[in-house]
Amino acid sequence: MNLGFIGLGNMGRAIAARLLGAGHTVRVWNRSPESARELAERGAVVAASALEACAAPVVFSILGDDRAVREVLLAAVASAERGTLHINMATISPALSDELAARLDERGCGYIAAPVLGRPDVAAAGKLNIIAAGPAAYLDRAQPLLDVIGQKTWRFGERAAQANVVKLAMNFMLAAAIESLGEAAALAGGYGIEPGRLFELVSQTFFPGPVYEGYGRLIAAARVEPAGFKARLGLKDVRLALAAAEAVTAPMPFASVMRDAMLEALAHGEGDKEFGVVLGRGAMRRAGQ
Repeated sequence: MNLGFIGLGNMGRAIAARLLGAGHTVRVWNRSPESARELAERGAVVAASALEACAAPVVFSILGDDRAVREVLLAAVASAERGTLHINMATISPALSDELAARLDERGCGYIAAPVLGRPDVAAAGKLNIIAAGPAAYLDRAQPLLDVIGQKTWRFGERAAQANVVKLAMNFMLAAAIESLGEAAALAGGYGIEPGRLFELVSQTFFPGPVYEGYGRLIAAARVEPAGFKARLGLKDVRLALAAAEAVTAPMPFASVMRDAMLEALAHGEGDKEFGVVLGRGAMRRAGQ
């Protein structure tokens, strides 16, 4: 199948490579061309513009934030050919997702939101969990492609924005868990207890699983690079969660704490460092550790 793909950050490159590996023809575009050239070596066709990348029956996009989506996609959407299906995998605001869905519908095109859970190495292995929402016919059309990318697609309704809300809720819970790891480590560290030992206990008793085990290991090692997910993007997601919550009058006091903790990380010049580590270590820094 001929596919378009816009946005080749760490996650985008891994996903596009999976589609190439499955035998699809993928026309790629990225604002900085280096990533596109890397995929061209694997057989991708490099588009001269986002508009050219959108000239395909199915188009994927995964851009960094709402501003990038507005700058890159809205003009391309305005020229979309009838029948095109757009699969937006970015973590964006529900409001922008609704706007994109409406604009594409006006042109006789389909739109689904399909943000993902997992890091780039998980994407490269095709083991992502995909949170998807949109009209069932569009989801069914996209499913064979989503199966190349992820191990499971979780469907959350006919309104595409519902997938974005679920992703924001998940990212908020992740941030809250990491903050709790950091604060607990600061408490234990005040009594001479190694963070790694505490996290080992936590991940093998109360909270088994990738969050407490994986992030606990990174925090204990203070491994801020390479950044699989940058701290400034974590701040962006928490801000989106707060805005979405305000729109439906849902207080999220913990999210406000997460926002301030991430702002502290950026104030210390850690915006491009690993999100989970700078958040967890920030609690320890406030304790003088």
